[in-house]
Amino acid sequence: MLDHCANPQCAKPLRYLRDGRIFVFQVVTPSLDGSGKRAHRLEHYWLCGTCSRTLLLEKTQTGIQLENKPDPSYSFVHVEQARAS
Repeated sequence: MLDHCANPQCAKPLRYLRDGRIFVFQVVTPSLDGSGKRAHRLEHYWLCGTCSRTLLLEKTQTGIQLENKPDPSYSFVHVEQARAS
């Protein structure tokens, strides 16, 4: 259940969805009965407004991790533009 910020250093209570960002990840788990069927479910996480400005959530093989957002001042240059300059 979503009730607080996913950043453990923050843990701000969720009061309004308009403040922050929701992350939804699909989780696939193997069946325990040997039938070969896999269970699918969605997990929801929320970062408060303050944390979502600098952090994002990423799904890895080991679970959900907090990552720093890329620096917005860093910009990518298309290969053709780099060759032209």
